[in-house]
Amino acid sequence: MISRTFFRHVGQTSPSPLAIEIDRADGVFLYSGDRRYLDLVSGVCVSNVGHCRPEIVDAVREQAGNYFHLMVYGEMIEAPQVLHASLLTSILPPSLDCIYYVNSGSEAVDAALKLAKRLTGRRRVASFINCYHGSSHTSLSLMSDPDRQDAFRPLLPEVDHLRFNRIEDLARITPETACVIVEPVQGEAGVIVPAPGFLEALRNRCDSVGAMLVFDEVQTGFGRTGRMFAFERYGVVPDILVLAKALGGGMPLGGVVSSKERLDAFTCDPVLGHITTFGGHPVCCAAALASLRLLLSEPWVADAERKGRRIGEALSRHPAVCGIRRSGLLVAVDLGRPELAEKMLGLLVDEGAISDYFLYNPTSFRIAPPLSISDAEVEEAVGIVTKALDRL
Repeated sequence: MISRTFFRHVGQTSPSPLAIEIDRADGVFLYSGDRRYLDLVSGVCVSNVGHCRPEIVDAVREQAGNYFHLMVYGEMIEAPQVLHASLLTSILPPSLDCIYYVNSGSEAVDAALKLAKRLTGRRRVASFINCYHGSSHTSLSLMSDPDRQDAFRPLLPEVDHLRFNRIEDLARITPETACVIVEPVQGEAGVIVPAPGFLEALRNRCDSVGAMLVFDEVQTGFGRTGRMFAFERYGVVPDILVLAKALGGGMPLGGVVSSKERLDAFTCDPVLGHITTFGGHPVCCAAALASLRLLLSEPWVADAERKGRRIGEALSRHPAVCGIRRSGLLVAVDLGRPELAEKMLGLLVDEGAISDYFLYNPTSFRIAPPLSISDAEVEEAVGIVTKALDRL
């Protein structure tokens, strides 16, 4: 009955969703009836600390008992926001000392672009081919895929698409460019890491023409690549940092991080330069605070590189695997042909694991389990994936 209602009354994003009814989730596992699935997606890098961590459940319950929404964002002093913002900015560079809370990654991208235009007085924006920054009208405009864009035109004008890892393309960043937005590791392109020196060259080019550098760490943030933030791996600090997904510890939360001076631009000329009703919801911020405390106290972030390397090395030996691209526990397993990658997702479900595809790399499937995955569970994941590969 509930499955029929799902298809009848819940809006769908594709003609063939997984449609597995989940009864409960715990750690790295999802449960449906008498079946258990190893979660190799983490809700697309949301559940970095695992499912139903007691610390987060307790924080949500406690805050729900105090108060939910009070007033539009920014009007009331709410302890969960303040405590989380203080802890988050304490682990970021001094130039990233203030956060503006929103509800999602797409919202955060929209706000970041508005902030860059407000600060520079410029209109042009640059992004990268095969980027993914969300699905709102503005973030859709940043993408380079006309098949996804054409049905929704006209889109945001004056967007330049550069090629990732091509330093010669950086010359297209000019004194007319308000900002360049980039994923320090391209996610939906199939885990494309920056070439040595590329992000440094991008930083230098933005500085030379006065453009803002925006890092989208919606997917890579909070330990996914083996550092708390991917930009730490490359020694390049953005002017604006976009966060979401794992930020909320499983609750919906996004954020734009920059300096207090820059974010104060939203307060004048015009007043309410950016506003949101539910951004920084106190229950979401309570979950975010508990999640961040976990990530700072557990060894999961430091272990992500080692665990990801184990998965990559084990699977790379399988004859069906053409290649592995990886950054920490964000892994793309390339099978060489789209039909094999598509088949693999169904085989994994049969074997007891949930994976996903990449929007712009149809020959690969994704492995991105919660960072809390144990060494024994890593070996279980390798065994499940290997069994599925054997059936290709």
